[in-house]
Amino acid sequence: MRRQPLLKSALASHMREHASIYLFIIVLFLMGVIFGAVVVNSLNFSQKQDLYYYLMQFFGQVSKGNLASAYDMFQQSYFHNLKYVGLMWVLGISIIGLPIILILLFLKGIVIGFTVGFLVNQMGWQGFVLSFVSVMPQNFIIIPAFIIMGVASVTFSLKMVRNQFMKRTHEPIFPMIMRYALVMVIISVSLLASASLEAYVSPVFMKQVIQMVNN
Repeated sequence: MRRQPLLKSALASHMREHASIYLFIIVLFLMGVIFGAVVVNSLNFSQKQDLYYYLMQFFGQVSKGNLASAYDMFQQSYFHNLKYVGLMWVLGISIIGLPIILILLFLKGIVIGFTVGFLVNQMGWQGFVLSFVSVMPQNFIIIPAFIIMGVASVTFSLKMVRNQFMKRTHEPIFPMIMRYALVMVIISVSLLASASLEAYVSPVFMKQVIQMVNN
C-alpha cells in the first residue's frame, strides 16, 4: 500500500523537475501535427486525387477483409515503433543526436496531422470518424510513449553534456544509464499494447465505419 503514494510522489517530482522539457516537447509535437494538417491544403488537385485513389483501394481491401493477418500487422506496427523509439534512445546517449530527437518527434506529429487532415479534407465528417477509429486508438498510447521517450532522451543528453563540460555537476554515469534503460524497457512494453490495438481492434472498427459510409 505504501508503494502507491511513493510512486505518485516520484511521478509528481519527475513532472516538476522536467516540466519545461515536457512543455517544449509537447508544443513541438503539436506544431508537427498542425504543420502536417496544413501540408494537406498545399497539395494540388492531382496529388490529392492520386492519394485519395490509393486510400479508397486500401479501404476496399479493409471492407473485404483482404488485409495482412493480424499477427503480421502486430509485428510490423510493434517493430516499426520500437525502431523509432530505439533510435531516439541511442541518439540520447550520443549527445550530438539531440537535434535529431527533436526532428523525429516533429516528423511523427507531421505524419499524424497529415493523415487525419487528409481524411477530413477528402471525406468531411466521415473522414473524421474514420481517422478516429483507425489512427487514434493506438496513438492514445504511442503519442504519450513517444513524448516520454523524447523527454527522457533530451534529459539524458543534457545530463551527459553537463557531465562532459561542467565538472562541478558531475553525476555517476552507470545509474543514469540504468534509469535511462528502464525507461526504454517500459516504453517497449507499452508499445505492445499499441500494436495490439492497431492489429486487432482498429481494423474491426475501420471495417464497420467503411461499411456504414458505403451504405
